[in-house]
Amino acid sequence: MTEVGGTASGIRDQALRCRAAAQALAQLDTAAKDALLRAMAQALEDDADAILAANARDLEAARAKGIAGAMLDRLALDGKRLSGIADALREVAALPDPVGQVTRRETRPNGIRVERVRVPLGVIAMIYEARPNVTADAAALCIKAGNGVILRGGSEAIHSNTAIAAALQRALREAGLDEAVLTLVADLRRETMLELLQLTDIVDLAIPRGGEGLIRFVAEHARVPVIKHYKGVCHLYVDRAADLELALRLLLDGKASRPGVCNALETLLVHADVAAAFLPQAAAALRARGVEVRGDEATCALVADAKPATEDDYAAEFLDLIIAVRVVPDLDAAIDHVRRYTSDHTEVIASGDEAAARRFVDSLRSAVVMVNASSRFSDGGELGLGAEIGISTTRLHSYGPMGLEALTVERFVVRGDGQVRHPDLL
Repeated sequence: MTEVGGTASGIRDQALRCRAAAQALAQLDTAAKDALLRAMAQALEDDADAILAANARDLEAARAKGIAGAMLDRLALDGKRLSGIADALREVAALPDPVGQVTRRETRPNGIRVERVRVPLGVIAMIYEARPNVTADAAALCIKAGNGVILRGGSEAIHSNTAIAAALQRALREAGLDEAVLTLVADLRRETMLELLQLTDIVDLAIPRGGEGLIRFVAEHARVPVIKHYKGVCHLYVDRAADLELALRLLLDGKASRPGVCNALETLLVHADVAAAFLPQAAAALRARGVEVRGDEATCALVADAKPATEDDYAAEFLDLIIAVRVVPDLDAAIDHVRRYTSDHTEVIASGDEAAARRFVDSLRSAVVMVNASSRFSDGGELGLGAEIGISTTRLHSYGPMGLEALTVERFVVRGDGQVRHPDLL
């Protein structure tokens, strides 16, 4: 397995090898890349017992350290989740290849023909925590888009990541490719990560994926470009014109289906005109699913067991069975609340009033805005991207769930017939 050694120059050497391997990968046609991804999916399934055994070691160590809740859920693999990871690779293989795609073509008055063509970014550094699925997802997306990827996972998932990477690298070798196109960093010292983030001449983009602390650390110390996703403070606003049964479905799916993920709901806003009809029913349904309600004064008056919410609660990414609730007098107040506390991830409105829904969408700048649909659809796979490499809340070339196109850039290809700009000098 390609690993990064513990010497000061090790990470640079491995990054250089990854770049060279990526240049060879970029020459493959779509059929060859798709066959490779299908082989990688099969390798994961062939190594299922070894991967799950490695994951069990990580889970045992995590529990011994007192890790529980959302982080433990993110770390855990079982047969169903592993099959899902393999299926995600096959889904990426089935997606259109963005590399070589001509996005614009025109002929200038002087006859030169100008094209904008998608090409790979180059080398992507993926820095993440207790998410072993990211090892496979990031590899699949980067490889399909013709990029090399350097994976630096967290210590909590080291055995899982190593087993997954071993399976994927075996498929690379069997395809005659340098396994360094997928480089897993085994040296998890912070100094090594810092050195990786300084390699501006090799690494084209860093994508941190994990807790807010990790992402801030990467953003503050990197010299390479960084796409950030700090946290997901996702809101559901139940409008006065909402179908309350529909709104309840959105609330329960968004909060209780998997509270430890970034597209889970953290705040519920309810129009005052429907609060008395909606909140007691909603609170009972949440209570039945183990969700703690923290609300403002109006909420506490309607929900007997609601705890008073603090200002910090409305800014919190709980990643747990907790939700902050506020009753608002109108749509404008809901929009003002979201603007104040949003992390620019995902916002949802439940409303049968098309004008209100349109104003909610147009007034907010979050990466994903939903109308009468669950926040849990804010996911690359659900939105048609296949496996996602992350969700960008940074307004750069990509915003929101990042799929294949986000791992390419447009360059200009110009064709002429001998045109020169200054013929008078000839």
